[in-house]
Amino acid sequence: MNTHNRLISVVGLGYVGLPVAVEFGKTRQVIGFDINSTRIDELKQGIERTNEVEAHDLAETDILYTCNADDLKKADFHIVAVPTPVNNAKQPDLSPVINASRTVGRQLKKGDIVVYESTVYPGATEEECIPVLEKESGLKWQVDFNVGYSPERINPGDKVHTFKTITKVVSGDTPETLAIVSAVYESVVTAGVHRAATIKVAEAAKVIENTQRDLNISLMNELALIFNKMDIDTRDVLAAASSKWNFLPFDPGLVGGHCIGVDPYYLTYKASVLGYTPQVILSGRGINDSMGSFIATQTVKELINSGVCVKGSVVTVLGFTFKENVPDIRNTRVIDIIRELMDYGINVQVFDPMSDIHEIKEEYDVELVVNEDGLKPAKAILFAVPHQYFMEKDWSYMANLLENKTGIVLDVKAKLDRTKVPEGIKLWRL
Repeated sequence: MNTHNRLISVVGLGYVGLPVAVEFGKTRQVIGFDINSTRIDELKQGIERTNEVEAHDLAETDILYTCNADDLKKADFHIVAVPTPVNNAKQPDLSPVINASRTVGRQLKKGDIVVYESTVYPGATEEECIPVLEKESGLKWQVDFNVGYSPERINPGDKVHTFKTITKVVSGDTPETLAIVSAVYESVVTAGVHRAATIKVAEAAKVIENTQRDLNISLMNELALIFNKMDIDTRDVLAAASSKWNFLPFDPGLVGGHCIGVDPYYLTYKASVLGYTPQVILSGRGINDSMGSFIATQTVKELINSGVCVKGSVVTVLGFTFKENVPDIRNTRVIDIIRELMDYGINVQVFDPMSDIHEIKEEYDVELVVNEDGLKPAKAILFAVPHQYFMEKDWSYMANLLENKTGIVLDVKAKLDRTKVPEGIKLWRL
């Protein structure tokens, strides 16, 4: 079979899977499978809630959207792109990828290739997923079917670095599989591919990409904690340090989402199983996971210093998603701030124009205010997520949300122009 003409299925049509299906769907028919029937029905109508794919791109594709696993039999190259979160104990939750493996395994035929894009710890594809494929299919790995691993590198909300324009790491269980996997992805990824030596190498590359970023941000967060005690503006320090050619530009902030805030735990879990206790990685994770509590404490301190009675005071939180300009609420660390403020007896009201209020209520038991008209005048505003919606406003927007247009604004990502702060407003920024 011509390696470019493989019949492709994509299992999981979320932030990762849909962009993959769309790019392949522009050149051939793709089987787009998801267990969420609502998602499938919406995609059939051209509705795309993640904002990762433009409507015109969606319209240009040939994708069979389906919840019927039998349709997977039409394909011989299956791409698994389901979430791999962590549980409350910060341990890998492989149940989505295991369940997807069961689904694919039941439809597997001789000659098929299964490629995993979900983030896992090194060894998981071979140790956890392949046995499931064998059991469900009754076929033998490397005799009847083959497996590859090609880690996703989707950056939600990024319209520059996309599936097509990011170099794709690929791997396969045999040289022949690697050649086919490479050719299939090269047919749509204009940036080309990097052929990893083994599946484990590709798995490890994925987790360290986000672990490195997590650690760099944790250093900035620790510096912010220190400079806050010194009454030094962290951003001024970073601007000065960045004038050196080899200073790495990272900013402090909340670290959430389904990648940076999760992937390091996959690596540390596997290391612990093998008898090694990671110190640097877990230390960085601890700092980043503590930032919500720190920001909430600073809010309380600012209220007290302003002579405000903390208990019962109104604080408005702007933004709830894990990052700006995306509706994704997975692992958002804004929730840490909200819960901590509530523990102080503060009346917290949240507004986020990008979020699905029903999804947030179901996932976090937090009720969002539908629009600004429903917000009560606040003693403080916590500007948590700088969506473009907010950035297009001026300082009068913030002032109008405060009681008598005076109070405190806490700018978590330091996006507001501090040279234009209105009289009567105190600005704090991380």
